[in-house]
Amino acid sequence: MTDHSILGQVALAYSPVIDRNRAVAATRLTVFPLQYGTHIPASSLLEVVAQTWPQGGSEVWLNVLSENLLQDIIAAQPASHVVVEVPAFMACDPECTDALVALHANGNALLLKGRPLSELPRDVLPCFKYSIIDLQDDRRVDPSSGIQLAAPQGVIRSIPHCQSGVTHVQDMEASFRRGAISVLGWPIDNAIETSSRSAEQPALQLIVQLIDQVNKGADIEDLENIIKRDPPLAYKLMRYINSPAFGLSVEISSFRHAIMILGYQRLKRWLALLLATASKDPNMRPVMYAAVRRGLLMEELARMHGDDEMRSELFICGVFSLLDRMFRLPFGELLKTIPVPERVFQVLVDGSGPYAPYVNLVKAIEGQTLQEIRDGADGLLMPFGEINLALLRALGSASQLD
Repeated sequence: MTDHSILGQVALAYSPVIDRNRAVAATRLTVFPLQYGTHIPASSLLEVVAQTWPQGGSEVWLNVLSENLLQDIIAAQPASHVVVEVPAFMACDPECTDALVALHANGNALLLKGRPLSELPRDVLPCFKYSIIDLQDDRRVDPSSGIQLAAPQGVIRSIPHCQSGVTHVQDMEASFRRGAISVLGWPIDNAIETSSRSAEQPALQLIVQLIDQVNKGADIEDLENIIKRDPPLAYKLMRYINSPAFGLSVEISSFRHAIMILGYQRLKRWLALLLATASKDPNMRPVMYAAVRRGLLMEELARMHGDDEMRSELFICGVFSLLDRMFRLPFGELLKTIPVPERVFQVLVDGSGPYAPYVNLVKAIEGQTLQEIRDGADGLLMPFGEINLALLRALGSASQLD
């Protein structure tokens, strides 16, 4: 990806759009101007977005927190797979009607963000595919108890809605019961308590054993014997090594050959991904998506300044950062059985060590507030241009995995 100057003018955050099947239906990209009043060229932003989410690929929702930049984006008419969030105050403004109608005619889906204080112009309402209703502002939810309420008298939702501000699994489930078509956010805060199935499965223990043997530099024959004990695991390995991503000219038909082609570092990376995405509980899928994205982002953050070992460890750190929720065990106990490098152990167990600033920044980027992201960037002593480039590369890779 070309390093555009715009990446140093904004802070970026991301969150998943989770559908009723608990799959990632789209990615929401939030754009914060770092200095209000500074002109940010809409064409440059849209070029960056197009490189990360090309036409024909997965959907991206643009949440632009600058009225001027958002107006420029609407006027520029982005690619049709780019979904544009429009604040309610702009949707109600008659001066914006023509631009919104033209964007809708261009084939772009529009999302109404926030509660309108007045009636939308007649021509504008059909332009919106969904409304985004924050959990804290939902008049069908008691703010103190979270209990569902009857709709206020005379209030009718004329378009389907997406629920934002969701951080807990029970909030996600309740939002879907109230009719939400999707939720925005990372419902991972209490996944340990609400997950209906434990991740303690024989297959997971086998993966842990393989990671341990790879760390110890075990012979290929020993690794091959472990893999043969689990047919589904063996099938996944052969499918992975023979996938188009490797571009091999011959088909790999033996486990020994697959291990030799992968090498120990890439084998460990694959096993880490497998471990972080192995839960069968649908409610754990957002946790798994978050873990994989953390790993990809932390690896990219170290690409410019770290060596191969550091990038590998940061990838493992990211994908393992939510294993405590999958296994329902604190990291201090969990990592007695799952071998990890010392620097990874320090940050997962104690929140300390040289990798702590990376974890803090990634959590801030998930948290959707500019001040937290600024603090995270300061802690890592990394300019926003590099952070945003790493984020976009990671999100591009994640969309291909989805």
